[in-house]
Amino acid sequence: MPKRLIALILICLSLAAPIRAEEGAAGAAPFDGDLQRLAEILGALHYLRGICGSNEGPKWRNEMQALIDAETPSGERRSRMIAAFNRGYNGFQQTYRTCTPAALVAIRRYVDEGSKISRDLTARYAN
Repeated sequence: MPKRLIALILICLSLAAPIRAEEGAAGAAPFDGDLQRLAEILGALHYLRGICGSNEGPKWRNEMQALIDAETPSGERRSRMIAAFNRGYNGFQQTYRTCTPAALVAIRRYVDEGSKISRDLTARYAN
């Protein structure tokens, strides 16, 4: 497995618990947009890595579950995170049936973006 993927996994797991913050009046934490984007990236990676022969099984879905377990969102926050994961998965499922050079580029870009989001969240909200 590429080192960047391992780093993304470790960052995702380490950032969720420390950055949990008070929810605002609307039930959203200030970093929910970033978490939703990260969830969407995990969904895309779950699909794309699967068709590109990574043999990782449910790894990315498990990472999403670990993020939810660590963040413990409730109600609408939880629903939005799950919907973002599904949107990432379904968006690529409708486009790619097999691994292509474009799918490999998408994987690299999503790993880079997910790593950046994770680093930014950790820097901004971790104690």
